[in-house]
Amino acid sequence: MIYALFAILSLLLTALFWVIVAQVVISWLFVFKVLDPYSRVVATITEVLERITAPIYRPIRKLMPDFGPIDLSPMIVILGIIVLRDILFPGILMELGPTVTR
Repeated sequence: MIYALFAILSLLLTALFWVIVAQVVISWLFVFKVLDPYSRVVATITEVLERITAPIYRPIRKLMPDFGPIDLSPMIVILGIIVLRDILFPGILMELGPTVTR
């Protein structure tokens, strides 16, 4: 039961990781004028990604100093995801040991 919960959380964190990567790549494509921000499809995709990630970035942006046009909050969230998914979750499961059934 606990293993299944950690597996679901890990899957959700992995999905969030890829959503953030997609958002960052799209923002770079805007900067280099590869994508048209006025395209209906691109605007819809950008809005969906923004609605998913804005609640996660908001508390981090409040704590971080202003770096001008550089937004480091996606990098901090990605590092947090990696720490949770790849370091803390396996450590917790190892501590629980044989009590966790797979």
